[in-house]
Amino acid sequence: MDFNLTKEQSMIRKMVRDFAEEVIKPRTIEIDKEAKFPLDIFKQMGELGLLGIPFPEKYGGSGGDTLSYAIAVEEIGRVCGSTGLSYAAAVSLGASPIYYFGTEEQKEKFLTPLAEGKALGSFGLTEPNAGSDAGGTKTTAIIDGDDFVINGEKCFITNASYAETLIVTAVTGKNEKGRNIISAIIVPTNVEGVKITSNYDKMGVRGSDTAEIVLDNVRVPRTNLLGDPDKGFSQFLYTLDGGRISIAALGLGIAQASLEKALQYAKERKQFGKSISSFQAIQFKLADIAMEVELARNMVYKAAWLKDNNQPFTKESAYAKLFATETAFRAANQAIQIHGGYGYMREYEVERYLRDAKLLEIGEGTSEVQRLVIARQLGC
Repeated sequence: MDFNLTKEQSMIRKMVRDFAEEVIKPRTIEIDKEAKFPLDIFKQMGELGLLGIPFPEKYGGSGGDTLSYAIAVEEIGRVCGSTGLSYAAAVSLGASPIYYFGTEEQKEKFLTPLAEGKALGSFGLTEPNAGSDAGGTKTTAIIDGDDFVINGEKCFITNASYAETLIVTAVTGKNEKGRNIISAIIVPTNVEGVKITSNYDKMGVRGSDTAEIVLDNVRVPRTNLLGDPDKGFSQFLYTLDGGRISIAALGLGIAQASLEKALQYAKERKQFGKSISSFQAIQFKLADIAMEVELARNMVYKAAWLKDNNQPFTKESAYAKLFATETAFRAANQAIQIHGGYGYMREYEVERYLRDAKLLEIGEGTSEVQRLVIARQLGC
């Protein structure tokens, strides 16, 4: 086993960290406070090639691997959970399914502008009555000549308000057992009948766009069907497996930020004539955070490595997502405790880490769903 990063991976880490520190960090408080999506930052990220890291150069990507992409998510998340979430969703959910399952024509038309960072994509899976129960999808796509006519509603969809392309899941028929066939269909956001609104007032990741989509007799060509029409469900399960690595990496970034802030504060804060970092109660908290951050990093990187080496990674991505996101919440919570009353104040930022981290235990499969996935992988 070699735990060292390659030269290219180390270069990506440095480039993304420098960008995050210089461009994103000065605006993180503003992004959270104003709940405003930083479109200009994403344009700069596109110009740097960050939105195309895991895609081949022939489709406008950077030709990197999953581990490089996970590192980029980690570094952005370390500075801003909102920007990190939108970045992860744009790549893992908005673009990756087209790369995994699209035809050459679909990749050239839809993936290339996403990988080049000239457009954003979004993935519409969740519905008001279909969250963890994705099989309960109510959105329908009826064939009418050479078109699909799509009707339905999606909620809690990341980046939709700024996306040029949506991938939506919809019921396209019944199988031989009478169960719904769920397919994935590419829907440009400028098509008639697509209505996107963003009225959510969120607890955390406030600068990441979260929208509701209403599809009212939306007509798109049947050639926009993504992958096998009968395997839409398994396709988005694979998509979510990959997405969980990126959400785990985001949790890792937030946990790392919590550790750094808590350690810095503990060294500076004086009580009873000495820094509180010299008190065993504080040392134990810092030791626990540091240990869990490193364990989370090992699991995230292993899941990414397995994916890059075409090995099964469903169980490991669930391990990573579950542990890293719960680590993020615990680390942020303890960072607040170490800061005491100051930790409750916005200017010290650790309270934002806690608010941002909470979503990660819910989105892309709740912690409870991750435990179910792991149990099933164990043969339960």
